Amino acid sequence: MTLRPRLRDAAFRWLADELDTDDRAELQRILASAMGGDEASVAELAERMAGPLRFGTAGLRGPLRAGPNGMNRAVVVRTTAGVAEWLRNSRHAGATVIVGRDARHGSEAFCTDTASTLAAAGFDVRVLPSPLPTPVVGFAVRELGAAAGIQITASHNPLSDNGYKLFDAAGTQIAPPVGEQIEAAIAAAAPAVSVPRAHTWSRLGDEVLEAYLRRLETLPKGTHRTLRVAATALHGVGAATLREALRRNGFTDLSLVAEQADPNPDFPTVTFPNPEEPGAADQLLALASEVDADMAIALDPDADRCALGVPLPDGSWRMLRGDEAGALLGSHLLSTLDRQAHPDPLVATTIASSSILRSIAATHGVRCDLTQTGFKYLVRSGDGAGTGLVFAYEEALGLCVDPDAVRDKDGISAAVLACDLAATLNADGRTLLDALDELAIEHGVYLTDSLSPRFERTSRIAELMAELRADPPTVLAGREVSTEDMLPGADVLRIAGEGVRALIRPSGTEPKLKAYLEVVRPVAQPDELTAARAAADARLADLRADVSALLDA
Repeated sequence: MTLRPRLRDAAFRWLADELDTDDRAELQRILASAMGGDEASVAELAERMAGPLRFGTAGLRGPLRAGPNGMNRAVVVRTTAGVAEWLRNSRHAGATVIVGRDARHGSEAFCTDTASTLAAAGFDVRVLPSPLPTPVVGFAVRELGAAAGIQITASHNPLSDNGYKLFDAAGTQIAPPVGEQIEAAIAAAAPAVSVPRAHTWSRLGDEVLEAYLRRLETLPKGTHRTLRVAATALHGVGAATLREALRRNGFTDLSLVAEQADPNPDFPTVTFPNPEEPGAADQLLALASEVDADMAIALDPDADRCALGVPLPDGSWRMLRGDEAGALLGSHLLSTLDRQAHPDPLVATTIASSSILRSIAATHGVRCDLTQTGFKYLVRSGDGAGTGLVFAYEEALGLCVDPDAVRDKDGISAAVLACDLAATLNADGRTLLDALDELAIEHGVYLTDSLSPRFERTSRIAELMAELRADPPTVLAGREVSTEDMLPGADVLRIAGEGVRALIRPSGTEPKLKAYLEVVRPVAQPDELTAARAAADARLADLRADVSALLDA
C-alpha cells in the first residue's frame, strides 16, 4: 500500500486546522511514517482520514485518536458547532443547554470544549458539577426546561473509545432525520481552530442531582426494605449515586465491589466494561456469594444500564438476561400502577426483545407497542410521542421505569425498582426466580439469547447481510421459517417460524453483527413447567447453533 496524494493532502489540511498540540503531533508522526513508505502507517492514516464519525445511537462514538474519524477535541468542537446551528434552526437560539460527562479519558476536555463552543454561540450553558450518570443529564433537560442536553460518554464501549450523546428538548435521544441535519451542519462548520469558544458557561451545584434523587424516592410502592444487595459500577460513575438512591429508599444493606467502585478510565479489572460481556460480572457475583446477598446489581460505566443477578438453589449465582429483568420489572410496575394517574397506559419494547411483555400487558389491559431497536424509538412509541408511556425496555439491559422523569434508559431508577420488587418478594418467602416461574406458568416459557460476533474487517458485516438477503434460510431449529426484510425502514432481517425467531442487524455503535433469538413454548399445567423449559432450552440451543453457522460466529 502506497500513500496516495489525495490522502496525504487531506491529512495536511486537517493538520492545518488542528487545535490540539498533542493530536497534531500524533497525526504528524503517522503522516511522516506513511510518507516514508511504512505500509502500516499508510493504512492507519487512511483509517483515520476515512471520513467523519457518523451519528449512530443518539450521537457519536469512536476511538480516541487524531483525525476526522476519531473522538478528539477538533471533532468535538466542530460537532458542537453543528449542534448549535441545528438548535438555532430549530428556534432554540440562546436557549439553555445542559452538558455533562463521565470519567473516561478525554471526557473532561471534551466537556469543556462543548460548553465553551455553545457559550460562544450564545447559549445559556450549564455544566454538571462532576462526572455523573447519563440519566442525570436527561433528567436535567426536563427539570430545567432546556433545549438540549449533551453527555460526553462512550457508555459501555472499550476503554479506547469515547462519545458524544445528544438529548433533545424532551430529554429523549435524537431520532431521524435530526442526525442527518446535524451531520450537514457539521460538514458546513468552520475548521475547529476557527470555531469561537468562550468560557462564559456556568457550573451547576448539587441541586439537579438532589432533584433527581428526590424523584427516585417516589418509585417504590412496597413497604418492605429488608434486602441485602451487592453491586458494582464497573469502574464508572454510578456507585455514589446508586448508594445514595438506595439509602434514601431504605435499602441500606449494600456492598459494593471495592475494586470497581471508583471511576477509573483504564477499566483495569474488565476487558469490556459491559455487564452483558462474559466475565464482566464475575467479581460482583463473587461478592454476592461472599456476603450472602439476596440480589446483585451491575451498572454499566455511565449507569444508564442495569443488570440483575440472582442466587440459584445450589448456592451459585447467575445474571438475569435483559428480557428476564424487563419482564419482572414490567409486571411489577403494571401490578402497582396508579390507573387514575395513568388511565390509558402504554408499555413498549423492541422487535429484538422478548415478546412476553405483550402478553403481560394484555393481562393488565394495557397497550403494548413494539418498536425498532433503541430508546430513541421506544420513547416515541404508540402515537410517535410516547403518550401514556409508563415503562419501556430493551433486551440490552436498558430499562425505563419512570418515563415522565427520565425519557431514556436509567440504571439507577431501575435498580431502585428492582430492590422494591425483590424486598416485596422476600417478605412473602419468594424470590425473583419464583416470580419468573410464575410468569412462565401464566404466559408460557419465553427464552431468549443473543449472538454478537465482532469483525476485524467491518465490511464483512454488510457482506453477510447481503448474503442473507440473497439466500435466506428456510429452516431454523427444525422449524420452517420465513424472512422479513425491514429495509428501507431498518437494516434488519426478521426470520421467524412457529415458536422460533431470529432477528439480525448490524450494531449501531460497535463493529458487530447482532442476532436476537427467541423460543416460545406454552405451559399447559404448572407441573409441566420443568418439561416445557427443558424443551425450550433444547430448541434454543438448536436455534443458536443454526444462526451461529449463518453468521460464521
